[in-house]
Parts: sequence; structure tokens; C-alpha cells
Amino acid sequence: MKAIVLAGGFAKRLWPLTLDKAKPLLEVGGKPIINYIIEKLEGMDEIDKIFISTNAKFELGFKQWLKKYEFKKIKIVVEETRSEEEKLGAIAGINFVLEREKIDDDCIIIAGDNLFGFILDDFLGFYKEKKSPVVAFFDVKDFEKAKLYGIAELDENNKIKGFLEKPEKPPSTLASTCCYIFPKDTVRLFPEYLKEGGSKDAPGFFLQWLIRKEEIFAYVFSNYWFDIGSFESLEEARKFMQ
Repeated sequence: MKAIVLAGGFAKRLWPLTLDKAKPLLEVGGKPIINYIIEKLEGMDEIDKIFISTNAKFELGFKQWLKKYEFKKIKIVVEETRSEEEKLGAIAGINFVLEREKIDDDCIIIAGDNLFGFILDDFLGFYKEKKSPVVAFFDVKDFEKAKLYGIAELDENNKIKGFLEKPEKPPSTLASTCCYIFPKDTVRLFPEYLKEGGSKDAPGFFLQWLIRKEEIFAYVFSNYWFDIGSFESLEEARKFMQ
């Protein structure tokens, strides 16, 4: 199994903090955000390679980070982009890594600005049980807040019946956390989705497209989750991790 950590954004909402530093390299609780993710991934025996997808602007920062922390299994994959206007977007970025590295394997994909409390081995166990794509969801317990995220509607077996990206009228408060496990047959569908004109950025649109083709299941966790997208969420995460 391969892991892909998405770190190709430019995080304009966090300027000036992210003018010269990638958002996943901002510190929370005394270490970079991405360290929490990599530490979890490195503890998984099934994963033999971790790809960090970033851009040319932040390439040096990630190389210096890797030299400092000496994580194993990691390869940095660089898009030749240097600004928000040039960026590939999350889905096109995933596809870039898949094609560049010739990946034909099950993949766990995680956004590099994600702080979450669940154990990845439990997430993997759920995937093995369902034998289908799985997505981690967190209950934000607020319908106004739910409008900011990709929101799922589930059946009694946690199969996703419907999924909407940033809905005006959320069917639930279960928010997608940009943590996925896809079997290799699903991984092979990324080029097809893009060829059909699907959004190159928000992964939720890929999920909306995918539910029409195969079963997807929701792994719902309840301890903590921070989507670091603003000064407020960054400060909340810092206070919590302290």
C-alpha cells in the first residue's frame, strides 16, 4: 500500500504565515502539522512508501524538513507550480503523483493540513472489512458549520447514500476529513474522472462522481479533528495540542 500526503496548496488565507512556508510545515504543539500525519503513517506496516505531493515554491522547505526529521519511506514529488494561479488542484495533484510514480496499488490519501485523533490502523481495519473505498468523517454537530465541508448521508451500514460538497442545505453534519483509502481499481479511475471534465480541485466532487460507480463507506470518528484553513482554526489546534 502507498500513502499520498497532499501538500501542494498555497494557503492564501493564512498569509503572511504561508507566504514562504507551506501550511503543513507550520508548527502546532511544538512540531510541524505534517509530522503528526507522517508519524501515524510510518507506524503502519502495510505502507511501503509515503509520497508528499508539493510544489516548486515549497520544494526546498520540504527537503529541509525531511533532512531535519529523517523520516523513512518518504519521497517528495514536486509539481512545477509556484503560485495559486498555476496550482494543479488536489485531484489533479493526486493524479500527477500516480502517473509520475507509476503507482498501481491501494492508496491511503491524506490532506497535509489535517490533525485528527483516530488511529490509522483502525481506519485500515475498517477498509479491509468493507473491501471498498472508505472515507473518514467527523461529526461537526452544527448545520451552519456543515455548509463549509463535504457532507455525507449514510445508510444503516455506513454506506454513503449521498454526498454534497459545501451544500446550502446539509443533509447531515458528517464532514469529510480528506482522509481516504482507495483500492487500486478505484485509484485507476482518477484519469477517467479528469477526462470527463471533473473538478481538478475539491476531492468531494470526485466522491460525488464515484458513488455512482461503486460503494463507498464512511468511517466515523468522534475524538478530534482540525482542518487548518484559517487563523482561527490554527489557533484552536495550537491550544488543543498544548
